[in-house]
Amino acid sequence: MSTADPLSDLGVRTGADGGTIRIWSANATAIDLVVFSSDDLDWASHRVALERDEHGVWQGSSPALVPGARYGVRVDGPSGFDHAFNPVHTLLDPYARGMVPARDRSWRGVALDSLTDGGFDWAGAQKPRVPLDHTVVYEAHVRGFSKLNRAIPPRLRGTYAGLAHDASLEYLTGLGVTTVELLPVQAFVPEERLVRQGQVNYWGYNTLGFFAPHPAYATAAAQAQGPHAVRREFAGMVKRLHEAGLEVVLDVVYNHTAEEGRRGPTYSFRGIDNAEYYRHDVHGRYVDTTGCGNTLDFGHEVPVRLVLDSMRYWAEELQVDGFRLDLAATLGRDDRGAFTPDHPLLQGMLTDPVLGASKLIAEPWDVGPGGWQTGNFPAGFAEWNDRYRDRMRDFWLGDLRRERAGEPGSGIGRFATRLAGSANTFALERGPLASLNFITAHDGFTLADLTAYDVKHNLGNGEDNRDGTDGNNSYNHGVEGPTDDAEVLAARRRSIRNLLGTLLLSAGMPMLTAGDEYGRSQRGNNNAYCHDSELTWLAWDADGRDEGIEATTRRLIRLRRENPALRPVRFGRLGAATPSASQMDWYNADGDTMTIDHWNDPSQRTLQFLAASTPEFEELNRILLVVHAHETEAEVVLPDHVGVTGYLELWDSAHERPRDEATTERKPGETVPMSPQSMRLYRALGAE
Repeated sequence: MSTADPLSDLGVRTGADGGTIRIWSANATAIDLVVFSSDDLDWASHRVALERDEHGVWQGSSPALVPGARYGVRVDGPSGFDHAFNPVHTLLDPYARGMVPARDRSWRGVALDSLTDGGFDWAGAQKPRVPLDHTVVYEAHVRGFSKLNRAIPPRLRGTYAGLAHDASLEYLTGLGVTTVELLPVQAFVPEERLVRQGQVNYWGYNTLGFFAPHPAYATAAAQAQGPHAVRREFAGMVKRLHEAGLEVVLDVVYNHTAEEGRRGPTYSFRGIDNAEYYRHDVHGRYVDTTGCGNTLDFGHEVPVRLVLDSMRYWAEELQVDGFRLDLAATLGRDDRGAFTPDHPLLQGMLTDPVLGASKLIAEPWDVGPGGWQTGNFPAGFAEWNDRYRDRMRDFWLGDLRRERAGEPGSGIGRFATRLAGSANTFALERGPLASLNFITAHDGFTLADLTAYDVKHNLGNGEDNRDGTDGNNSYNHGVEGPTDDAEVLAARRRSIRNLLGTLLLSAGMPMLTAGDEYGRSQRGNNNAYCHDSELTWLAWDADGRDEGIEATTRRLIRLRRENPALRPVRFGRLGAATPSASQMDWYNADGDTMTIDHWNDPSQRTLQFLAASTPEFEELNRILLVVHAHETEAEVVLPDHVGVTGYLELWDSAHERPRDEATTERKPGETVPMSPQSMRLYRALGAE
């Protein structure tokens, strides 16, 4: 142990004579290590009393603490309203690298295996290090992604190995995404309410162990071999994705634990030191800024250290490329409970040499006071941009509903602000790539359901349709749910194409939810967290996928990659040439420069956006994006601009599937027809 760092090497370390465990607890009066001869927690083969140092670290060694051992700790301490010590409970080591359930398949008092069979052979596989401006995030569920894919052997479907299979890699690389963001894969359990209802926690936002891969996502063979094999399969998945040029980002839940509210189960932290790990008020009641019953207290040093150690483990030993931080406002709450971008945890991520080089994506809110913090995280973080999500949904769906009702829409100005990178939300020095743009995520309607349902349909969740948001900004195009009306179906597909085009042609870093690329539906369920079924799994048969939408997605991702003007790194400044920024010019339907009156007129729903990249790492590139959001056809005059000699059409959302590569050149000043509710992308030709 380093005397300069009293909190180093928490958890188990092994050597020739067995292993040593280090557990932190400021208030415990006694901690015993118990090692079991099997998974029967009633039979301890070895028990060692740990000794406390002046820093609250309890340490002890045992020759029985060897690779493959099942162990836990039993902790005693004072009584009182802010304590929960009970030496009868066998508790999880917070730093355990792997875990298996007890004989009765429960996790209460589970035995752990934090020990592995040595290092993993990465065979030269390297992190792809995809630049932020080239990044296209694909949010996916390990199990749901490959569960129904018949191109994958049955024993691998729905597993880490299934995601790493050639069929999966060929699909992802063919789609063009660069970064696979996985819903939680740190070991988790269902909430006790779900267990009583006979349901599951499919999404996994109920973490049991911050260092252990979720064992149920491994193949049956790996689970039978034990935690070391589960870890090896997870690492093998990361290696295979890296070899294919794909990054792996983990959705991590550090804001709360699976111990739920004060009357919830005791697995680990509550029994080790409830007063220090969880946030309380002056009466000893939990302060819940997460909506999940408890909140880890990041006003204390040890929970901060726990998160940084966990992230460093996944990023260094298991080689993941980054993290999406669930309810990240909680992670930035200080000892007074107030959010600050200077919080030691957030700054610790940025200054760590491994984590600081990783992708750090914040969900910038929680449910506590002052919990909405979009735009307020420090430079180095990207943030889920809920303002972008809401504006783009409202522009293409809400305004369409209002136009059909004869009401004014929201105009074009706020849409353009989001399209150009949300400069009114993110500071100049952070740039447009601070914005992670998304239209949908795992939480909420799928893209297809946004266009097919006005209200949520969550009765299958067992909560009388009370769960899930009511603020969807969706539009069913006149019919709720499934329909045979060809006109309605065509209108829905057109809206999907417009939303995909908006997402993938906006400045910022786009995130695509798995299945949206082919029109996946959850039958109107906007909170499918408790469904591990075909409702949530990806369809792979042709009759379950819209080929036109899938082809559109592939084309848009490719066009984004090929045109740097669509992916600026920095915000431009008026009158200055900023490297890696896009010079932006805005025109109305007549090809005239937009005026203040145009921007503020709610009837203005046609816009031309000319963007020119400022060369730094790539060649000069110009694009023209024409947006027409009225339900009637319009004639648009292509703008005259210095250095532009022509426009080559690249994509038109009016078409059910992308047309072959265009060869027809349009001239500046030429009038072109725009179909109702459509977008069109041109490459601007010419030189400066």
